[in-house]
Amino acid sequence: MSETVPTTPQLTVMTVNIHKGFTSFNRKFILPELRDAVRKVGADIVFMQEVLGAHEEHGKKIEDWPDAPHYEFLADSIWPQHAYGRNMVYPKGHHGNAIMSKFPIVDYQNHDVSIIGPEKRGLLHCRLKVDGHPQDVHVICVHLGLAESHRQQQLGLLCEISHSEVPQDAPLIVAGDFNDWRRRANDILWKEAGLREIFVSAYGEPAKTFPSIFPLLSLDRIYVRNCSVHLPVVLPRRPWAHLSDHAPLAAEIHL
Repeated sequence: MSETVPTTPQLTVMTVNIHKGFTSFNRKFILPELRDAVRKVGADIVFMQEVLGAHEEHGKKIEDWPDAPHYEFLADSIWPQHAYGRNMVYPKGHHGNAIMSKFPIVDYQNHDVSIIGPEKRGLLHCRLKVDGHPQDVHVICVHLGLAESHRQQQLGLLCEISHSEVPQDAPLIVAGDFNDWRRRANDILWKEAGLREIFVSAYGEPAKTFPSIFPLLSLDRIYVRNCSVHLPVVLPRRPWAHLSDHAPLAAEIHL
């Protein structure tokens, strides 16, 4: 009589900066195409940055503009659970980070990590209930500032949240647009929060993601704690170089 070996739950994650549903330089609205491409990846959890929550003027001018907020349009019936963190607010609308999940979102909180100035940034933290795992899984969607001094402070706040809001032994996945072109985040997040960057662990260096048509800079990252990673990949130029100026990342996570 053979013994059955217990398997750990596994899930697929993806992160992408969707540039408010437009191609580079806002030349063309491509949100419906982008939704199709995200669906084909088949991720269980999708981390998105620069997601429009509302925009009064675009809805009047663009023919296929959805009635629902963009995160709801993207989630549709594929991801029954979603959370949105509004970061940038302007007279005609607002945008921010969003997480779409096939697992129940127990609760979520959007942390404003904006530093003095016009740039508004946030960390969207969700707690998920994953079948077959005794603990809640914590996921944080990140979009950090363009200035090095701002990013240093924001990374410090991310480390604080990873300790104050996440149990030390709980699975934690942090993903998004770190704007860390100088590659200083990895050491900080490892030393201060025990977070490992998955491409560095797998291949020795972070993935190059920007600009997507010919990636030179490693701006987008996925970090994990208390879980393992299998086959992290940069998604192919076709169709993504047309859909976003950031190449998306995806990976299989084992809890």
